[in-house]
Amino acid sequence: MPIYAYKCDACGHAMDALQKMSDAPLTDCPQCGKPALHKQVTAAGFQLKGSGWYATDFKGGGAAASPAAAAAPASDAAPPAACGASCACH
Repeated sequence: MPIYAYKCDACGHAMDALQKMSDAPLTDCPQCGKPALHKQVTAAGFQLKGSGWYATDFKGGGAAASPAAAAAPASDAAPPAACGASCACH
C-alpha cells in the first residue's frame, strides 16, 4: 500500500497516511478538525538504475534502446549545474 503525504491548508499540519489506492482521499485534519486536508505531490521512493529490462526496453519513448546506449554508464554524464553534485539525482 502506498504512503500519501497530506497537509492542512488551515493550520499547516503535515502528516503521512498509509492507504489503499482505491481509498478516498482524507479531508478532515486530525489537528484542527477542519476539512482542509489535501494530498501533497511527492517524489517516488525508489530509482530504477542499471542496465536491466527498464533501461533496455522502455528508455527512448517506448522503443527498445540500442545496446550501445543501454551499456553506457549513467555516471559518465556531468551532474546538472543547479544541484552541485550534492543531491541524489544522479
